[in-house]
Amino acid sequence: MDFIDQLKQFSKRVESMKDSIQTEEATKTAIIMPFFSMLGYDVFNPQEFVPEFTADVGIKKGEKVDYAIIKDGNPVILVECKSISENLDRHDSQLFRYFGTTTAKFAILTNGVIYRFYTDLDNPNKMDDDPFLTVNILDIRENQVPELKKFCKSIFDIDSIFSTASELKYVHEFKDIFTAQLNNPSDDLIRFFLQDCYSAPKTQNVLEKFRPILKKALNDLVSEMMNDKIKTALGGSGGNVSINDTKPVDDTSAPPDEEPAPEKRESNIVTTEEELEAFFIIKNLLSDLVSIHDITYKDTESYINILYKANTRKWICRLRLTDSQKMLIIPDENKKETKYPLTDIYDLRDYHDQLAEVLRRYL
Repeated sequence: MDFIDQLKQFSKRVESMKDSIQTEEATKTAIIMPFFSMLGYDVFNPQEFVPEFTADVGIKKGEKVDYAIIKDGNPVILVECKSISENLDRHDSQLFRYFGTTTAKFAILTNGVIYRFYTDLDNPNKMDDDPFLTVNILDIRENQVPELKKFCKSIFDIDSIFSTASELKYVHEFKDIFTAQLNNPSDDLIRFFLQDCYSAPKTQNVLEKFRPILKKALNDLVSEMMNDKIKTALGGSGGNVSINDTKPVDDTSAPPDEEPAPEKRESNIVTTEEELEAFFIIKNLLSDLVSIHDITYKDTESYINILYKANTRKWICRLRLTDSQKMLIIPDENKKETKYPLTDIYDLRDYHDQLAEVLRRYL
């Protein structure tokens, strides 16, 4: 079986059992150990896959790392595990302490679903603050497959992985910088764009005048490119599908939800291009958590409902987009609504964390 097929099979396994796993030990046994077994390691051989690994020096008494993968008698990968329900952002300090006291070149922090891969690109023998690779096992991206495959036992090569880690890290950081510029273009970026189309002095007042214009231009371009890709995917190679051909969710595909206002007849509902563009923006924002195919919508006369897996009980947000009002509505854990006014749909990028928090409740 090809590695990508193994990954798909493993992903389905995790999806099917994740709601049944309650503890860290269950996470290790049911998901994490099978993951490393898939990579070719003998997880029951203590000479290769050491549980509760303890470094010889420099570590607090009694402190251990969950697993160490051994090659030629030395640790090459340290693995720290957390429960499937835990947020990994609070749990990398132990790996930091261990990393510099062993010969390990890589460290992995995981809750069974998210796998964060670290090394020492910035300072030798000191683990970087940020991972060079983050993989969501439930939504593995095509470009991540060959990088993950490099960690398979049969082809594991420290130099090969380390040589590409730098590129992966900076690609990720460039994406973050680009996202920040989309949300709020810097003065330098505004000057860069103005140099070929605006000959007058670039005073601060001029920069402030053009900041929202450049923001709109950049976001328009990204949305147009994204829409073109989606239309191509919907229409097949060489297909020609209008953006208005995108179909909403049928009421029969999910259980009913309590709506804030009664819907009018379906025949009166017209999904606008602005609503579809907002939908595509949200799909893109949440693509780091789930497949974009799992983000769907259902339109009504008063708002458009963004859903997880076409289930109206699992609504991520609602959008009211009229000429007089643009508003984002996000539910809390009790489905109580919080409303956020929008200047335009590109402001949605500012609410990634809130939208992601809602989506995680359904995972």
